[in-house]
Amino acid sequence: MNEQTALKTDAKPAVKTLPDAQTVTAVRHWTGDLFSFRVTRPQSLRFRSGEFVMIGLLKDDGKPLLRAYSIASPSWDDELEFYSIKVQDGPLTSRLQHIQPGDQIILRPKPVGTLVLDALLPGKRLWLFATGTGIAPFASLIRDPETYERYDEIILTHTCREVAALDYGRELVEETLNHEFIGEEARAKLRYFPTTTREESPQMGRITDLLRSGEVFEKLGIPPINAETDRGMVCGSLAFNMEIKEILEGYGLREGANSEPAEYVVEKAFVG
Repeated sequence: MNEQTALKTDAKPAVKTLPDAQTVTAVRHWTGDLFSFRVTRPQSLRFRSGEFVMIGLLKDDGKPLLRAYSIASPSWDDELEFYSIKVQDGPLTSRLQHIQPGDQIILRPKPVGTLVLDALLPGKRLWLFATGTGIAPFASLIRDPETYERYDEIILTHTCREVAALDYGRELVEETLNHEFIGEEARAKLRYFPTTTREESPQMGRITDLLRSGEVFEKLGIPPINAETDRGMVCGSLAFNMEIKEILEGYGLREGANSEPAEYVVEKAFVG
C-alpha cells in the first residue's frame, strides 16, 4: 500500500516553453496522499532556508495556476525539492501529482516567508513544530549549517495520522544525521520527535497535548520551554498553528517577523 517509487533522469532539461519554467528531475510517491519532487534551480535564485516560492502549472485557458510551496531543500542545494499532498479534486495537486521527470512546472523565483532564522532572536534551543507536509520548510532548515551554528539543540516534531506519513521525515532525518558535511553537527544537536494520532506507533498523541501534559519534555529529558532560551517555528494546519501559538505564548514567547524578530514564528502563507 505504501510502495515507494523513485524516478530520476539524466536527460538534459527540456526546452522551457512555460513562463518561469523549471524541469522536473525526480519524483517520489511516499503514500497514496503524499509525494515529493525535485526540479532544476533557476541560476539567479537565492533564498534563505525555510522560505517558500509560488509554483504551478498552466490552466486549460493558458493562465498560470500557482500555489505557495515551501522549498524543502537547503539553500546550498543545486536543485529545489518540494513536498506535497495529493488532493484528487484539487485545482493544482490533482494535476501536479502526475508530473514525471522531464516535465515542466512554473516556478516564480521570488522567495519569501517567515520561517527563517533571521526572524528569531538568538537562543539556545530551536523547536520546529510540524504537521503533515508542514515539515517541508524544516527539511530545509535542518540541512542548513547555519541552523547548527546558531543553536545548541534543534528539536523537530512531526505529527501525522498514520505511520507511513512519517516516512518522509524519518528518511530526511536519517540522511541528515549521515550527511558528509553536516552529519557530525546534526548527530550532536538534532532531536527528532515523531507522533501519530490514529495508527499505533511508538509515540502516540497530538504534539499540542503532549506539550500541555509535559510528556514531550519528560521523553526528551529536557526542561519545559523557557522564553529566555527556547525559540520556535510552526508550520501546519490553521487550527494547529493557532493552538501552538497559544501554548508558546503561555510560556512567555512572543511572535516574531522578518521586520521584528522575537521568540517564535508561524508560516501564515498557506496551511496544510
